[in-house]
Amino acid sequence: MTLSASLARGVAPTTPGTLHARTVTGELSAPPRPGLTLRFGRGEEPDVDLGVGVDDLGVSRQHGELSYRQGLWWLRNTGQQLVRLPRGRMMHLSTEAIPLDTGYTPLFVKGSGYREHLVELYVSGHDDHGPVSRRTARTVSPKIWALDDDERLLLVVLGQRYLLYEEDARPLTYAIAARQLAYLRPDGRWTERRIEHRIEAVRRRLDGAGFRYPLLHDKSEGRPGDNRLLHNLIKGLVESTTLVPPDLDRMEDDAAWPDPAP
Repeated sequence: MTLSASLARGVAPTTPGTLHARTVTGELSAPPRPGLTLRFGRGEEPDVDLGVGVDDLGVSRQHGELSYRQGLWWLRNTGQQLVRLPRGRMMHLSTEAIPLDTGYTPLFVKGSGYREHLVELYVSGHDDHGPVSRRTARTVSPKIWALDDDERLLLVVLGQRYLLYEEDARPLTYAIAARQLAYLRPDGRWTERRIEHRIEAVRRRLDGAGFRYPLLHDKSEGRPGDNRLLHNLIKGLVESTTLVPPDLDRMEDDAAWPDPAP
């Protein structure tokens, strides 16, 4: 069976609301017919309409379903393992069904160990014009956030593990960062209190400018630890390439630094 190219490139013009689905082992298209339900998983027809993770016992035989109702396609996880959506959203067996947006949506079905299996979905819209080659088009640059020299050095010290692309990286504590900064900038008068104030100012400024991740406290949920918001800040700055590995060169002669381990 010859499969089409990735659905991320778009689909040929068709009836708006048509669902297209693709995995490494198969693909299908379905009209927007009320009451229609399609199932995907490790099993075989007629139990599933689309196979995914067919060699992975961590994937359920019926791991998910897509149903058309109320003018939308709705996704539900029916498997034992999680389904991961864009922006890190997770769906559990107990999670309520969610509607799919028009256009492309990739799903990742959790399997055994670290395995994940891609299910590509595409819901046709009124303005689909088919796959369009943009090989010669100008590249869209990432959003780079403005930081002054002190802010950049502070964030590089706090986020050095992120710039090393460590798995599950976390920020340094303000106390450890203050000790490293005291060595790097002896005249900078860096204290935990000053670091807290500078980071809060950066968070407020970038949040107001439309930063990707939450940077401010939600008072309705009480006052969470600053560590989560600092994580969001550094993660977003690294993902946007505002902070990049060469920024680590700002921290020289690390032999004399205090140990950054928690």
